[in-house]
Amino acid sequence: MNSAALSNPREITIRGIFLGILITLVFTAAQVYLGLKVGLTFATSIPAAVISMALLSAFKNATIQENNIVQTIASAAGTLASVIFVLPGLLMVGWWAHVPFWPTFGACAIGGVLGVMYTVPLRRALVSQSTLPYPEGVAAAEVLKVGTATREGAKEGKAGLQAVLLGAIASAVMALGAAAKVMAAELTFYFRTGAAGATGIGAAGSLALIGAGHLMGITVGIAMLVGLVIAWGMLVPLLTSLAPAAAGVGAEAHALAIWSKEVRMIGAGVIGVAAIITLAGLAKPIIGGLKSAMDTARRAKQGGAVIDRTEQDIPIFMVGLVTLLAMVPAGWLLASFLQGGPLAELAWPLVAVGVGYILVAGIFAAAVCGYMAGLIGSSNSPVSGIAILTILGAALTVGMVGRSVMGPEVAHALIAYALFVTTVVLAVAVIGNDNLQDLKTGQLVNATPWKQQVALLIGVFAGSCVVPPVLELLNHANGFVGAPNLDSISDQPLAAPQAQLISTLAKGVIGGRLEWNLLGYGALIGLGLVLINFFLKKSSNDKYSLPPLGVGLAIYLPSAVITPVVLGAVLGYYFEKSVGNSPAGETAKRLAVLIMSGFIVGESLFNVALAGLIVVSGEGEPLAIATSLTEAHTMLISLVVAVFVVTGLYRWAGKRGKEVTA
Repeated sequence: MNSAALSNPREITIRGIFLGILITLVFTAAQVYLGLKVGLTFATSIPAAVISMALLSAFKNATIQENNIVQTIASAAGTLASVIFVLPGLLMVGWWAHVPFWPTFGACAIGGVLGVMYTVPLRRALVSQSTLPYPEGVAAAEVLKVGTATREGAKEGKAGLQAVLLGAIASAVMALGAAAKVMAAELTFYFRTGAAGATGIGAAGSLALIGAGHLMGITVGIAMLVGLVIAWGMLVPLLTSLAPAAAGVGAEAHALAIWSKEVRMIGAGVIGVAAIITLAGLAKPIIGGLKSAMDTARRAKQGGAVIDRTEQDIPIFMVGLVTLLAMVPAGWLLASFLQGGPLAELAWPLVAVGVGYILVAGIFAAAVCGYMAGLIGSSNSPVSGIAILTILGAALTVGMVGRSVMGPEVAHALIAYALFVTTVVLAVAVIGNDNLQDLKTGQLVNATPWKQQVALLIGVFAGSCVVPPVLELLNHANGFVGAPNLDSISDQPLAAPQAQLISTLAKGVIGGRLEWNLLGYGALIGLGLVLINFFLKKSSNDKYSLPPLGVGLAIYLPSAVITPVVLGAVLGYYFEKSVGNSPAGETAKRLAVLIMSGFIVGESLFNVALAGLIVVSGEGEPLAIATSLTEAHTMLISLVVAVFVVTGLYRWAGKRGKEVTA
């Protein structure tokens, strides 16, 4: 492939668009399932780049810039799917029984377009003229450079595709074992503490979660381990001892009840305060970045100089025009949502407030998320914190408008409306997050910014087409915890933990029943963690940190989700350490990343396919096999298979890395 920085290299092509859309469709489906199951998503840029390189290597005229466009389109899957952190809340509160296509598509597409537009003026200040590290953007650029510049790079591209496929097949087979009931879906151990207390630990038998932990890294993994200790080693034993269980209630039921009702809200408080403090610290650089971007545009216009191809954005007047025009379908979408309901008489003021909130809160959220993508990467950007702050602001705003006609039906409608507005703002935030990360990759491979921005818009529309049907498929097959699930077939609903939190906050704010005391305790813990993180970073010259948001997520999410994530982070750390001094070390590390991405894709796509089978067959467990295996037996089988697969594929990555660089 030709990787030279040509004056007008081949970038946007029909085959590149087709390939990017195809990867987007696959990864978006996987992301929707993963987010609904565990409340986490992963960045798709690197696996998309590897798949693109392997497939486009068949064309002699393919360029590094064309590969970059493919990964830019596909990266929308890793971000736009985050809207499922909010959307299932409309099912949980009983506003929707099914997921309608057009309102869901509209919320994703309008928010995604605005996310691209809002971050175009930030590119010069936060990318080309910034010292922000952009870890994932730089990593994606390195993968593209290695894969397109040398013969060894072509070999690595093929090995990378093998790595993704091996990981996907392994995790799909393990998910099949769980669906067939020959392997345990979860390993658990609960016990009594003292006379009345109880606690325990769980671990999902999920290679996808181990893969997610590896991708997040050891810093976030340690933060989540601290969160596990706080939640299950301190808060659950303490609170269960203060509220003894009724006669006959076991340790597991007692511990889970206290965790779900009290400890989770404390975790939400930790997440909220950590997000607020993080965002407050970003105000100065964001304002400075916006000012720098406007000054640069003004100087270029006054000087009349020809702007180099690698500095050409979508024209600023076009950005403003598209932003204003997008407010029209946004207003129509919000008006349609209110039509015929108890809020019809307040439709105009609510639509005005909603559009204004999307406009203002969206700009703020996109700028903050974009900056955080540059600082710590898009996967680690505090999307949960943004969603919490957005729903609190939306609920307070629409609640004030509807206060004059408040009643049970009105309150219910206001909660739903606040959730819908938050969905649009979250789409703005996550695509803004992704746009700057992609633009950093583009800067490093001499891409044309406006072409990348157009490519991401293509990815936005492709992803927006996938989210509604996959979400409805999973709703019909499994349903969600906390939702009526009147039409769901399986009796094993998906947790959708982030949507649970967001809908709980909306109901609490508008209904006046929010447990502020628990949130307050969490806020105090969050303040303590912020101080610890500050002193830890200062004393170690930024070498070590303890991200408070990671700790808060581990308190809020189930231990069954967090434990394998922590395990994956630790395993990834020791693997990278073991190959670090080898000449093939960097190649082996990249292959391991792709195996872990394959873990996530394989398991997620299998479970989406399983949901389709559930719907077609009308059976909740269509693949279950009747066996004499006990729960202990299935747990042991899961553990042995997981150890065998993970260690085997880590060894394969190390060995294959040596072969590629030989």
